[in-house]
Formats: sequence, structure tokens, C-alpha cells
Amino acid sequence: MRLPSSIFVSVSLFTAETTAALYLSSTYRSAGDQIWQGLTLLFTLVPSVLVQLTLTFIHRDLGRDRPLVLLLHILQFGPIVRCLEAFCIYGSVGRVEEPYVSITRKKQIPRGGQSEEVERQVGQAEGKLFTHRAAFARTSVIQAFLGSAPQLTLQLYICILQQGVSIGRGTLMVISLLSIVYGALRCNILAIKIKYDDYEVDVRPMAYLCIFLWRSFEIATRVVVLVLFSSVLQLWVLPVVLLNFLVFFLYPWILFWQSHSPFPENIEKTLTRVGTTIVLCLLTFLYAGINMFCWSAVQVKLNDPDLINKSQNWYRMAVYYMLRFVENASLLLLWFIYKTDFYKLTCAPLLVLQLLVAYAIAIFFMLVFYQFCHPCRRLFASSMTQGLWNCSSLLCLMCNSDSPQNRPIGKSPSPTTRQEMANDGAHDTASDTTDDMPNETMYDMLNDTTIYDTTNEIGNNICDGINGDINHSD
Repeated sequence: MRLPSSIFVSVSLFTAETTAALYLSSTYRSAGDQIWQGLTLLFTLVPSVLVQLTLTFIHRDLGRDRPLVLLLHILQFGPIVRCLEAFCIYGSVGRVEEPYVSITRKKQIPRGGQSEEVERQVGQAEGKLFTHRAAFARTSVIQAFLGSAPQLTLQLYICILQQGVSIGRGTLMVISLLSIVYGALRCNILAIKIKYDDYEVDVRPMAYLCIFLWRSFEIATRVVVLVLFSSVLQLWVLPVVLLNFLVFFLYPWILFWQSHSPFPENIEKTLTRVGTTIVLCLLTFLYAGINMFCWSAVQVKLNDPDLINKSQNWYRMAVYYMLRFVENASLLLLWFIYKTDFYKLTCAPLLVLQLLVAYAIAIFFMLVFYQFCHPCRRLFASSMTQGLWNCSSLLCLMCNSDSPQNRPIGKSPSPTTRQEMANDGAHDTASDTTDDMPNETMYDMLNDTTIYDTTNEIGNNICDGINGDINHSD
């Protein structure tokens, strides 16, 4: 049984960030900066409350007689208690005989086209540890994107306004960045385990390194871009943030309404329709918060029983990164145009180039991860490079079809001419390939409808190959 090290890391980051934020808020109070103190406490206490509610919900403590645990959760000490409980369970393994065990069946990742199913006995202690790991994986994501990400953005903005970095603020910023990257890493691992639940997944250290570098460059670049833009155009940063947030918040709901699926009722038996709606809104709220700063590996799908889209959609990922790169470049361009004398000692063109290169490096490590380090890459119906190539081919095809110079001008052929063309095509089937090459007469005989039908057919064929749906067959 593995040591619950991920639980220890999650609790350590949560405790360290909360302590650093409380200390920094006290320094803001001493300096008379009540606004910064209030925002710092807001981005600390709100995610902390959500973490306590998540742990209570997953462990179903409301339906059990555990008043002391509930009291500690109210006092915001829930993660520490859960961590101690997990290590006590880990220490008791082997000392007490298990009254009964359960048997799980997992498939191995196919090697050479074959996949074997392996049975394994899981005791009560291991099952409890699995629940603890799953709970802390979700709380790490909540803490990262609903607390640490806004906190890092706020403190970096204050550093620019005050033209300095104090020890307390710098410490909180470093811890917040580590918390965000760790939360994004846990989100990636969680997505892999949910999508490939039938398989025994083994994530190697090189995969962890690629994810860490990918998320570090992506998140750091995004935060710096938002802070630079907000430092020169304070009134416009709110519409940009709200537009991003509303798009990703409403997107799962729009897909759900378009599918005409029934309202999800299997989330929790004890929840009413109102409670289920609140849980789904919180889920999409978290989904929007993740996509605000980086690509969410867990794609929400409300009409799925597990609420997760288990297909690997390369097209959606490619569109996200292209639009995000364009948005970051646009925000940097606006900052470069409207920058004040405050940045006169900064080489603005070099800074813009560094940020764009850093985001390109993040995309590079993302490609390396999915192409070479993903633990389940053998199950992809199409590779990462093939999916992106199909996406670029589709975009080029759409641009070419909309271009006026590519639209042929000619008369529609008569029925007699079409019959002659069909007979000639049947006769020329057995001829050489040089006879099949198109000439100017053939192009003159094709009308706009024929060209457009062919273009749509090609586009549909490319779209069918874009989504690399998972092949779960043996």
C-alpha cells in the first residue's frame, strides 16, 4: 500500500498558504490598507469554507454521528484532522486482520494489441485511504483555482502598485503558485483516472515532470498577462474576466440544454432537485475558474452519469490554446500601447516576447506529455499530432472555401452533358493515371454547387477524425 504522500502535500500547501495569508493580512491592517486586507482574507476564507464542505460531503459526515469532526470542520481544521486520520489508517494496516475484502478487476494497458484483466483484493483500510485520496485530490483543485489563483493575481498586482515585494507577500506568492500548479497536476491525474477507470493506470515520474513544467509556464504566463493588463486598463479588466468566466460557466449548460437530456438525479440520493442544482452550479463554477487560468483536463458533461466527458477531444483543446494565445497577445499589445511611465525602466518588447515564448513552451510540454508521457496513450484512437494536424487541415479548408478566388465561375452542365461525363468516367477507369488528371475543360463544367458539396463532404470527414475517442475495447 502506497504512503498517502499526496494527502500530506495537499494539507501542507493548504496550511502554509492560509498561515501566510493571515500574517500578510495583519501587516495590511497595521499599514492601514483595509481594501488589500479584506481581499486577502476573502481569497483565503472562501476556498477554505468550500474545502471543508467538500470533505464533509465526500465522507458523508452529515449522516453520521461525528459531532467532533463536524466541529473541527466548522473551525477550519478539517483537512488537518483528515490527514491525521489517513495516516492512522495507513499505520494500522497489517496489524489488524481485515474482516472481509473486496475484489476489483482492472485491465492492464494493452501491449502488443492485447489487454489482460487482473484481479486484486482490496481491504477496508485501503478502501478508506482511496476515499481520502479522492477527497483531497478534489480539494486541491478547489483550493488552487478558487483561492490560490486569485490570491496570486492580487498580490502580484499589489507588488506592481507599491513597486516592491515584501517578505510576507513574496512568501505567499510562491506558496500560491506552487498550490496552483499542484492543483492543476492533480486535476490532470484525476481526469486520467476517471476517463480510464477500467484500466490499471501507472503514472511515471517523467509524466509528472512534463505536467509540472506545462502547468507552471501556462499559469505563470496567464497571471502575469492579466496583471500587466489590469495595471494600465483597470476598468477594462473586469469585462475581460467576466466574459471569460461566463463563457466557460455557461458552456456546459448550453451543451446540456442542446442534448435534451433529463435533469441529473443520480448525484446523491439525499439531495433534492434544488440541492442537485446547487452542486452542479458549483461544479461549473469551478470549471470556469480552472479555464480562466489554464486548460481544464476534466471536461464537464452534465448529461453524462459521471458528469465528466470521457472522450479525448483534440479539436476543443486546439481551439482553446489558439484562442488563449491570441487573447494573451492582444492583452499584451494593449498593455504595450497604453503603458505608463512606470514601466520606463522595463524593456517592454522583450517582456512581451518572453511571455509569448513562455506560453509557447507550455504548449510544447503539453504536446510532449500527450505524445510520449501519457500513461494511456496506447488507448488513443488518434495521436495528439494527428489530431492537431486534422484541426489545422480543417481550418485551412474552411479558409480556402470562403476565399472568393477559389470559387469557380461556370455554367451548370445540362442533363445530357452529365450523362456523357458519367459514361466517360466509367470508360476512363481502366486508363492510365495521366488520363485522370483534371484539365481546364473539366473545371469549366463544374458549378458552385458541386464544389461546395465536395468541400462539405471533405470537411465532415476531417471532423469525424478529429475527436480521438477512447478505444476501450480489449
